Amino acid sequence: MTDTDQPSGPGSAVVLASGGIDSATTAYEARARGYDLHFFHTSYGQHTESKEYECARAQADELDAAFHHVETDHLARIDGSSLTGESEAVPDAADADEPVPDAADTDETDPNETPSTYVPFRNANLLSMAVAYAEANDCDAVFVGAHSEDHGGYPDCRPRFFEAFQRVVDTGTADDTHIQIQAPFVEASKTDIAVRGRELAVPYELTWSCYRDDEPACGTCDSCARRLNAFQNIGERDPIEYTDRPSHP
Repeated sequence: MTDTDQPSGPGSAVVLASGGIDSATTAYEARARGYDLHFFHTSYGQHTESKEYECARAQADELDAAFHHVETDHLARIDGSSLTGESEAVPDAADADEPVPDAADTDETDPNETPSTYVPFRNANLLSMAVAYAEANDCDAVFVGAHSEDHGGYPDCRPRFFEAFQRVVDTGTADDTHIQIQAPFVEASKTDIAVRGRELAVPYELTWSCYRDDEPACGTCDSCARRLNAFQNIGERDPIEYTDRPSHP
């Protein structure tokens, strides 16, 4: 996996920055590994984009990182996701009052139902833009915050996807270009990410995970539920505000 192929010395890295806790922790992990950071944030028509942009920008400022923002409407125009469309509402987690499992079933042969929040082939689109930016700016790596709890319903978050995409990068960039796709938490759970973020002093008050609302977070969508559960598992209160903070601390 590309995550193991570290450069011999500090270089520059592009971080796909969504504004959430996964990409924020990934950015701090990349900085801990010695990289100079370029935040790459994409507005693609997601409902909570204004808050995501605000958080990604604040994180870049905290890390004194370069910040690049791309606006594109092609994923929203294609539609196919409750994150971008208007025909289907973002659903609640299966039971917002019950803890979410620490990690989803990662057996890729299991016929998991793809959630309505899946944006078709989103990571391939975002990674392609980030790699183009990396190649144009002589960056050595592209970091992405995928984790194990996404494996079941999001096929473009699985280890084999990133392994395949690395081959695309190696084949489709200039011969003297060597850009590594880094997914440091691809085998980790959301709780593992929160533990590492605490070690790295990630300012989680500057992050956003809600799929539904700009502010306060709803507390009941799947993304909120998983985030709240991760903080509960590490014994800390999530520092952002929620409309509905179920039974979590």
